[in-house]
Parts: sequence; structure tokens; C-alpha cells
Amino acid sequence: MVAQVVVTVGTKKGLFVLSGSATARRLNVAGPFFAGMPVNTTLIDQRTKTPKIMAVPSSPWFGTTIQVSKDLGQKFKPTKSAPAFAADDGRTLKNVWSLAPGQGKNELLCGIEPAALFRSHDGGESWDKVAGITDHSHARDWMPGAGGLCMHTILHHGGALHLGISTGGHYVSRDGGQSFAPENTGVGAGFQPNKFPEYGQCVHKIAAHPDHPNRMYMQNHGGFEEDPNLGVLRSDDGGKTWQSIAKGLPTDFGFPIVVHPQDVDTVYVLPLEPQTRTCPGGQPALWRSENAGGKWTKLTKGLPKKEAYFTVLRDGLDIDGGKKPSLWFGTTTGQLWRGRDGGDEFECVADSLPPIHCVKAAIV
Repeated sequence: MVAQVVVTVGTKKGLFVLSGSATARRLNVAGPFFAGMPVNTTLIDQRTKTPKIMAVPSSPWFGTTIQVSKDLGQKFKPTKSAPAFAADDGRTLKNVWSLAPGQGKNELLCGIEPAALFRSHDGGESWDKVAGITDHSHARDWMPGAGGLCMHTILHHGGALHLGISTGGHYVSRDGGQSFAPENTGVGAGFQPNKFPEYGQCVHKIAAHPDHPNRMYMQNHGGFEEDPNLGVLRSDDGGKTWQSIAKGLPTDFGFPIVVHPQDVDTVYVLPLEPQTRTCPGGQPALWRSENAGGKWTKLTKGLPKKEAYFTVLRDGLDIDGGKKPSLWFGTTTGQLWRGRDGGDEFECVADSLPPIHCVKAAIV
């Protein structure tokens, strides 16, 4: 059977689903689904024989819905409800920023803005808040970053549940989600008087390889001239402490970070100018380290050589699970790029989409 690739692209004006042979030069494009509605997160859930695609369109008039496709993006159906705070909570749902599989067969986890975590035991039909983090004693102290007060990373790793919050920091539950604690030793916050607070960091994204419980990577909010070592970090003790691996990069500011599916030591970042959030000098490049951040290589083959001033957001970069995996990233100027063989050569797959918020890719 020929391997198939599925790529979900959430944009400012709806969802697009690309699919086809993993080796094909051209893919089928379906959509836009939920036309005119921003889609900030999607999930390709591979726990079922036919993977489910989930997407979360948000309408200022009709609200937020959790949409599910059981036929790889041919049609979608809404679940019965979306996460919601209790009427007397004082907080209201603004955006959904992350969906992740839970531990049970039908369990899902959902991170929202303002930063809170909800759990579903029935595939998204109903939702309950995870009180250990949603009602954490720190929660009312977290402040919004430029993108809002969002819980953007939900990661089961090393027997723990890791969360990334902007601007809350890195929080971890090691008791099955009952309680959470900040684990930010070595994670800086250059915008605060105390550069290394207990919590309050503007973590941008966290990534890990599932087969290596102690190794984790983080793209933090760097870009500070007085300390260029706050932005790209690695942990070798399951997220308890972090150290900089930014040396050799043109800037330590950026949003996404991903790990090679077959090699825990191979990690990718996409540096941006901190002031403009665009490619340094208008020359886009991904950077790859094959020794866990000890040395970085610039990847540019096939990318524009100049005057490409776009942004790639925190969920705008993904890597599929192929034997020779492709990197996929989407830009705020509407281009979807594919980097074959782990980023050795790039090609533009689509060049006229709406601004891209999120990209997820999987071999199915």
C-alpha cells in the first residue's frame, strides 16, 4: 500500500486539507471548510483505524465549535459542545489554541484562551475543566502575550503532562493531571525585572520525541540583545531544568520548534527578527541541529533568496512521520512549503492561501 500524507492547514479564513501519495509532487486540496472563520488549531488523531481530523473554527457571530471528520477531510460534523467556563467563573472562551489526544481511547485535551485546560472523555461531545491548572493559584497572575493568554502546548511525555502557556511558562503534572507545578528553572523572561522568575515566562512552543522521556526542547521568547541565550532551550531531565542551545543561530527569537520523528537529537527551529517577527534580512531559512543543539545548519535550498518578510506562527511548522520525513510550514502571507528529506530541499505547495495559523502533517 502506498503511503499517504495528510496535511491540515488552518488559516484566517477557514481550513484546507491536502492529501495524496507521500511522494507526489502535487496533492489534492479540499476546502475551504468553515469559510471566513479563523482556525487556530487542528488535530490529526491517529488512534483509530481511519484517522480523524479535528478542527476548531471560531466565529464572532456563531461562536466556537469542535468539528470532526472521519473521512480524512471530505466532510465535517460538529460535536455537541465546545469547552466553556461556568457562568460564575468570570472568564469566557476567546479562542481554542490546542487539541491533543488524552490517555483514554476517546479522551481529548483542549487548551484555550484565557489559559485553561479542558478534558473530554467522549471524543469532544462534552467537556470538563481540569481544575488543577485552570484554577491554579497562579492563573489570575498570568498576563497575555502579544497573541493573547493562550495555552498552546499540551504534551504527554515521560509519564507527565506538560503544558506551555504564554505568558505563564511551563507547567507539569506528574500525578495524572490532579495538580500542576511550574518547572521553569533556566527558562528566562527577559521582559521582566527578574529574568528567571518561578513562572510568568512567555514560552512559545515545547516539543519532544516520545521514545526519549528525559529529552525536551523549547522555543522561548528570546530576542534580547543583552542576553541572546533565552530563546532556544533543551532539557535532559524531563523538563525540570533547561539550558540554552541558541549558540550559532542568527537570533534566538522564533515561535515553532519540532523534533525529527526518528532521531531525538535532530531538532528544527525557524528564527525570526524579534522586532518585526519576520525572516532575518528577508531571507527565510530553517535551522537544523543533528546533535541536540550543539551545532546548527542553515537550510535554504528552494526557499526565496530575498524579500520574503513573512512570519511562521507557533503551530505553523510540523514534520510528518515518513521514513524520510518532510517538514511542512505555512506563512502569514499564505504560502505552504514542504521540505523533503528532513528539510534538505523546499518547494512551495500552495502560494495563495489566506494567512496560515497552523499546519499539521501525518503519514496515514
